[in-house]
Amino acid sequence: MSTLRIDHAVSSGTFSLDGETHEVENNLWVIGNDDECVVIDAPHSVEDILALVGGRQVKAIIATHAHDDHVRVAPELRERVTAPILMHPADSEVWELTHTDHLWDVDLEDGQSIKVAGASIKVLHTPGHAPGAVSLYVHDLGCVFTGDTLFEGGPGATGRSFSDADLIVESIRAKLLDLPDETVVHTGHGPDTTIGAERANLG
Repeated sequence: MSTLRIDHAVSSGTFSLDGETHEVENNLWVIGNDDECVVIDAPHSVEDILALVGGRQVKAIIATHAHDDHVRVAPELRERVTAPILMHPADSEVWELTHTDHLWDVDLEDGQSIKVAGASIKVLHTPGHAPGAVSLYVHDLGCVFTGDTLFEGGPGATGRSFSDADLIVESIRAKLLDLPDETVVHTGHGPDTTIGAERANLG
């Protein structure tokens, strides 16, 4: 079997919530091998994502949360690659802000495992930035994909609807700081960091 790997690119677009729209750049992450993969989030451009996927079979499109800059093209991508959209159901109200005619396919649950290319992706429910926010831990790669829950420098934003500043810190402490210090944190926007570095930032 070919080697498990992460493919990464950046896609540009907008984020809209609470009557405000901002230009943003989102990280695109694809986990898999030469034959199959999963896509984490589907922000702005299906073509940008397909360029990372190549000719591989997409097993799933996993939403770290349902803000529009993470799920905007998810239904279109689902049609193009014939793969289910996985999302935590606590984000249903957030999803409906962007998609009123489409639903996701499979509910994510805290602690569940998603298999791809011989590896296991563990779902960690980390609410705060959004009610259904999840982080995705891949032991075999020594990394965690945190969406907008944890960034270089600390927790994600909590100043908008559906967010909770105390809860995001509680989620990070309970679910992410238990991971090894050397675990690489792949974020929804901006550079990577590590659990050890962010443990220090959180005091």
